Amino acid sequence: MALVGRQGQPGRPDGPSGRVVVLGATGFVGRHAGAALRAAGHEVLAVARQAVKTPAAWRFHPMDLVKDGPGALTELIDAKHPVAVVNAAGVAWSSSPGVMRQGNQLLVDRLLAALDAASWRPRLVHLGSVHEYAPQSAGVDLAEDSPTRPVTDYGHSKLLGSRAVLQSAAEGRTDAVVLRLSNVIGAGTPPSSLLGRVAQQLLAPAAPGGPVTIRLSPLRSSRDFVDAKDASEAIVAAMRTPRARGRVLNIGSGTSQHVRVMVDLLIAASGRRVRLVEDTGGTVRPAADADWMRVDVTAARELLGWSPRRSLEETVRDLWNAAAGSDG
Repeated sequence: MALVGRQGQPGRPDGPSGRVVVLGATGFVGRHAGAALRAAGHEVLAVARQAVKTPAAWRFHPMDLVKDGPGALTELIDAKHPVAVVNAAGVAWSSSPGVMRQGNQLLVDRLLAALDAASWRPRLVHLGSVHEYAPQSAGVDLAEDSPTRPVTDYGHSKLLGSRAVLQSAAEGRTDAVVLRLSNVIGAGTPPSSLLGRVAQQLLAPAAPGGPVTIRLSPLRSSRDFVDAKDASEAIVAAMRTPRARGRVLNIGSGTSQHVRVMVDLLIAASGRRVRLVEDTGGTVRPAADADWMRVDVTAARELLGWSPRRSLEETVRDLWNAAAGSDG
């Protein structure tokens, strides 16, 4: 029978350490989660497939759950007795549905198998996505009871992973909570995202005395953007809140912001002269085609005592300073 790692006080340091295993710790969200955990007094056990530079205070454990199976993670949990496991691993917006299924579904299956086999029982905080929901009309918030009918391969693969975690929790096999994150941005935003792509183009050299040219698809969407630091504080809160067990909680800013505003904020933060070109690429999209998102964060506020705190300007400034290699 599994021992429960201080189940009544998840996240509270176990003796002098309060260890937390962070899967995908070298990725964008994983790095921010690890920093927030360290700031909260926890020892970070960083797990990723490849060894890359991590903060000196972290302990790195190379591991490939998909390729090698759950055994190594079971051994790590039993040896280190972490108070929690944060699953920040996954594949975002890959062109291959098969790769997304492996990174967002099969990896979760391996993770749950590792937890089942372990003799120690940590809290699992699984990071899902609001893209697991069906798109809503303009003005309609995404809430935890919104329909889960994703329209993308990414959203579908993330939903399968989240469902597996929730089923395991419902069956009493795992002490778990699922956080469905909105569009996370901040320092280290990947270049595959819209703002990450804009930042990369802003760094390109311009003709002497001329503006730098930014080429994008038409900016028509409105999205809920949440600061990576705010999202990471929600992860720490979810790890420490016993009542969150078995719950789905949405994590976002609670506002919908037009992507053109976000691009303009990033351009302003860069201080560069810009020529912005919106190119349809030969495709025509109906003008009335709504592409809007806002996340209801009431449940996270009430259950976790968490609220987003950082302004869009601060978030975008962090993104630009990191991309430009500046401290601010």
